Amino acid sequence: MKILTIIGARPQIIKAAALSRAVSKRDDICEVILHTGQHYDTNMSDVFFRELGIPEPDINLHVGSGNHGEQTGKMIMEIEKVLLSRDIDGVVLYGDTNSTLAGAVAAGKLHVPVYHIEAGLRSFNMAMPEELNRIVCDQLSTILFAPTETAMNNLRNEGFMTEKRHFADGSVQQVIKSGDVMYDNSLYFADMAAEKSDVLRRFGLEDKRFILATIHRPANTDNAENLSNIFRALADIAEREQSKAEGLKVVLPLHPRTRKMLPQQLPAELLKRIENCGSFIVTEPAGFFDIIELERHARIVMTDSGGVQKESFFFETPCVILRPETEWVEIVAAGAGIIADADYERILSAYDKLCGKVVHFPQLFGDGHAAEHIVGEIVRHGSQMDR
Repeated sequence: MKILTIIGARPQIIKAAALSRAVSKRDDICEVILHTGQHYDTNMSDVFFRELGIPEPDINLHVGSGNHGEQTGKMIMEIEKVLLSRDIDGVVLYGDTNSTLAGAVAAGKLHVPVYHIEAGLRSFNMAMPEELNRIVCDQLSTILFAPTETAMNNLRNEGFMTEKRHFADGSVQQVIKSGDVMYDNSLYFADMAAEKSDVLRRFGLEDKRFILATIHRPANTDNAENLSNIFRALADIAEREQSKAEGLKVVLPLHPRTRKMLPQQLPAELLKRIENCGSFIVTEPAGFFDIIELERHARIVMTDSGGVQKESFFFETPCVILRPETEWVEIVAAGAGIIADADYERILSAYDKLCGKVVHFPQLFGDGHAAEHIVGEIVRHGSQMDR
């Protein structure tokens, strides 16, 4: 069986590592990797292939940036060409990017089975491009691999468990609770990260003596009020901690979009405060092993990234969520994360609460073998179609 794995953004590259490892252990399935080029910055893409040992993409579309319609349209056209020219038995898609949407539309139109990993996630915020992408992909998928019980409930509430959708090959849409491939990766790479990353030494960081912050979503970076609120809160925290004898540092690996928008969106006075605060460390985007080490050893994580929220939970690090909602509601329900949005007062309050409480981290995301379960189900489906 030959599958086409479509990736285009940092989180998808990382998730693909787990599936590629599972595929490599079998002789009844092979993988063609297509990189759309949605993320084209070296620090956000190529470095992950090297660090994670993922085979270089068989195909790179080099689509690059652009408006949503332009970018997605180019991807659909090019993915369709690949599907028409190669003998592909199924398409594997991850998450909720424009690459995910393009792969689902191209494959669905050509009646190629779609296998959606991280199906059923919902923010219920239709202003988010990611929410639109994941909803459309779920609708077109042959098998929906839901990582958690909450994702299963979302799909159940939307009628996926009762509707009998038939595809051109005669198969019926399925929903499977698979566990989370990112949990697989966290277990697999944790020890390797400790050996390969020198990020703690490089920045003079001590275990549980720093805050990790990541900000990249357009709702924050492209909104002057939101971005200013977040950075004012981070600056206040950094200055407050700097005044303590053993205060925490704030570490911010800066996403290219955020770096571009800072001088446009932040007041000059706030930028100067950040630059002059010795406890505020602004650096380039972190490699995969570096970000694992930072997540593992941080006292608190403050992020608008769904992936970083989850990875922090895996490493038992509390998280302040810089969004109005989260797809990973289990983290909030467990008390390991607090939604603060881009609200200055709520960010400070959430930080203080998490610093002052004992946080518990129940097992919510599977058994660490999600990728193996997923590959097994894909092969089983493929063999049924051959009969």
